[in-house]
Amino acid sequence: MTVRTILRMGDPHLLEMALPVRDFSTNALKVLIEDMFDTMEAAGGVGLAAPQIGVGLQVVIFGFERSERYPDAETVPQTILINPLITALSAEEEFDWEGCLSVPGLRGEVPRFSRIRYQGFGLDGRAIDRTVEGFHARVVQHECDHLIGKLYPMRVRDFTRFGFTDVLFPDRKEVD
Repeated sequence: MTVRTILRMGDPHLLEMALPVRDFSTNALKVLIEDMFDTMEAAGGVGLAAPQIGVGLQVVIFGFERSERYPDAETVPQTILINPLITALSAEEEFDWEGCLSVPGLRGEVPRFSRIRYQGFGLDGRAIDRTVEGFHARVVQHECDHLIGKLYPMRVRDFTRFGFTDVLFPDRKEVD
């Protein structure tokens, strides 16, 4: 359908709380999700939240078979997740590098819960309930942060582990 403009860090819309989706049967929701997939694909991303394209609804998409941005990451199933709820299944955290389409050219080491349960709904209104770990869990937490007005730099604990991708990883071809 349409590749939309991705808002960048500094835009106040990225700091707002997203509203729950109330009606799953609208054409506007279907078009939004199609546009989100087109936008994510065009940008080479692994996930995208509606607030990143200026839509304040609790809608995230994610998934890929292979990612140039995260070449070592395991496959994550393509998912539409509406009105998500995340539950940490332990207090254990993993630190790993993250980037964001709204924070181009930068990477930071971010702590995330190692194992989570996420619940929500698909576009058809059917319930989704999954328990995941690893990169899959990281992507879900990252995208859902956008729904509460958080960008990954807000979660960085050690700013010596935050910087420009081409400086931190000079041998890696970056897609940002």
